[in-house]
Amino acid sequence: MLSSILDQVFRRESGRVLAGLIRRLGDFDLAEDALQDACAKALEVWPRDGLPDNPAAWLTAVARRRSVDLVRRRKTAPAPVADLHDVPAQAPEGDDASIPAVEDDRLRLLFTCCHPALAQPAQVALALRTLGGLSTREIARAFVEPEPTTAQRLVRAKQKIRGAGIPYVVPTKDDLPGRLAAVLEVIYLIFNEGYSATEAASYLRPELCAEAIRLGRVAVELLPDEPEARGLLALMLLTDARRPARTSPGGEFIPLEDQDRAAWDRTAIAEGTAVLDLALPYRRPGPYQIQAAIASLHDNAPTAGQTDWPQISGLYGALLRHAPTPVVELNAAVAVAMTGRIEDGLSWIESLDARGVLTDYYLLPAAKADLLRRAGRYEEAGTAYRRALELVRNPAERAFLEWRAREIAGGHLAP
Repeated sequence: MLSSILDQVFRRESGRVLAGLIRRLGDFDLAEDALQDACAKALEVWPRDGLPDNPAAWLTAVARRRSVDLVRRRKTAPAPVADLHDVPAQAPEGDDASIPAVEDDRLRLLFTCCHPALAQPAQVALALRTLGGLSTREIARAFVEPEPTTAQRLVRAKQKIRGAGIPYVVPTKDDLPGRLAAVLEVIYLIFNEGYSATEAASYLRPELCAEAIRLGRVAVELLPDEPEARGLLALMLLTDARRPARTSPGGEFIPLEDQDRAAWDRTAIAEGTAVLDLALPYRRPGPYQIQAAIASLHDNAPTAGQTDWPQISGLYGALLRHAPTPVVELNAAVAVAMTGRIEDGLSWIESLDARGVLTDYYLLPAAKADLLRRAGRYEEAGTAYRRALELVRNPAERAFLEWRAREIAGGHLAP
């Protein structure tokens, strides 16, 4: 039970606590090690003394003390250190246990990670790890790459920041546009992990969605004339509006076409639509604006059957010109199929599969299985579902795919 509480605290507060530690220590690895040691200490102390009133502040205080010990062991600062065995359940009096200003520290961390001295994939990976609190496996999933590749990317990025003496500051206004692409990508990937968790017990991680939307608002405030910043904020608002209907009360995944649209957040939809409307007059379309337009078409369709799939398919064609990635191709193929051209969509997915570009991406066989099911090709659909089940990690998504596979095998086919 307490281990579960600590996991929840860590997932909710780790980015905030880690940002403050990195600001204070100037070393990513040292800050991460200190926080991990503090979490281990919490598992020892909290069962004995009870859960502190402010668990995040407690973790910060203990991590700061632990960092002194770690520095001393590295023989870089022979300072005295408090005995961790005597740490009380509440944050110690006299210790600066307060969490640093959230906005300031997290923004500094985001822009430090997105420094142009780092390659953009390294910028994004490091920011996802430190700011979003994502695991190496979760980041690898976002990049659609092997986990060891991501791990090496993270190591090199930290070494580069330390070796190049990259400052922990928000850049000047003139430097912001050069970092915009990486910053927006980080924010969106944090949102995606919150909206569809890689392997967490819960399918949704609302705290990550909320943090990404908050950072999106800050990005718009910093760069009010950048339409892609507005496009990203609109996309997240329009997508997050569907979150209340995305799972059942028991936590089961509900696909878009089966969701209760009355449960969608109409306030968020209205705000997202308004934010997108403010981006369009700049006449500088980009991938986030196009995806926001797609999300708007979904959100504003009265029923699933009234979704404007031809327009969505056209927008995916435009998106491919801006972001010609295999994942966008997969979504474009599904959109083509949903216009009534199922065989064309399946042929496109087959070509993607043959190219081997999404070998470990479970959504490719899952999408293929769904289209085969709709086409009445049930035996082939069953094979595709089994392949998707070999790759999927999230328990809610796994349960949904298992249900579909049983449905195919048993002949009880949904319309």
